[in-house]
Amino acid sequence: MTNLDRGADDQSAPLRVPAGSAGLTRRQLWLRRRRRKAAIVAVVSTVVSFGVAAWLITGSSGWPKVKTIFFNRERFKEDFPEVLGYLWVDVKLFLQCAPFILLWGLVIALCRNTRNPALFPLRAFAAVYTDFFRGVPIILTIYLVGFGIPKLGLLHGEFHILWFGGNWNSPYLWGPIALVLAYSAYVAEVFRSGIEGVHESQRAGARSLGLSHSQTMRHVVIPQAARRVVPPLMNDFLSLQKDVALLSVLGIIEVFRRATSIKDLTGNFTPLVAAAVIFLALTIPETRLVDWYANRQRKRTGGSVIV
Repeated sequence: MTNLDRGADDQSAPLRVPAGSAGLTRRQLWLRRRRRKAAIVAVVSTVVSFGVAAWLITGSSGWPKVKTIFFNRERFKEDFPEVLGYLWVDVKLFLQCAPFILLWGLVIALCRNTRNPALFPLRAFAAVYTDFFRGVPIILTIYLVGFGIPKLGLLHGEFHILWFGGNWNSPYLWGPIALVLAYSAYVAEVFRSGIEGVHESQRAGARSLGLSHSQTMRHVVIPQAARRVVPPLMNDFLSLQKDVALLSVLGIIEVFRRATSIKDLTGNFTPLVAAAVIFLALTIPETRLVDWYANRQRKRTGGSVIV
């Protein structure tokens, strides 16, 4: 007997109707019972898996030493508030980068999708740009931009941009610029996939109404593409929130840099665990928000929902 036959037999088998289930069909009752069974299996398997993992870790010979170096309770209580005090620097850097990444990424995507032969140089530039910055590790981009451009000595004086101000050669300027350059390449490809995902009939319909190419993109294609690309864009910005810590290599003091400084002073890695807890507190709610929005979009389009 195949699994399909068993499933059919399960659905046709007599079902005991539990209290509060009046009005439900036999299939709805069977699906409810199946979901309940799946939930119980998931909980039990999770508890067993984590229990075995905890037993293996805490029962190892090196666990007392690891616990002292990485999970020192006294050090955590002392260092966590100090590390947390620099969280606002990470948030400000993120907020400084995000709008420019969106804008520049959209510009690159539009250049990559242009169909005018006269604008082929822009299309070629966009292709080279995305290939280069997606191929080079972000940390190398930060080094090249953050240390290389100030050494040229092209700019002098003071700047004031959003929450930051200082010298034109400040890492608080060139660090975010490096992230904008790198992440715009990824965001541009997300936008491009969304634009190309709009069916050609939409463009044909716009042309039949007398709209120009630019009007078609502005009023028809981009609004539809924007709805398609929101979940992947949110994932990119989730990664950006963590990669802001890479700017610490330029000397910017934020959560990771401060945790590293305390670790160097005390010889204990617990401050880095505190930094990890802070980043998890930021990213886990954002991840759940992305999942919720993606499931909402799937429901609207009739796709399957991921739990």
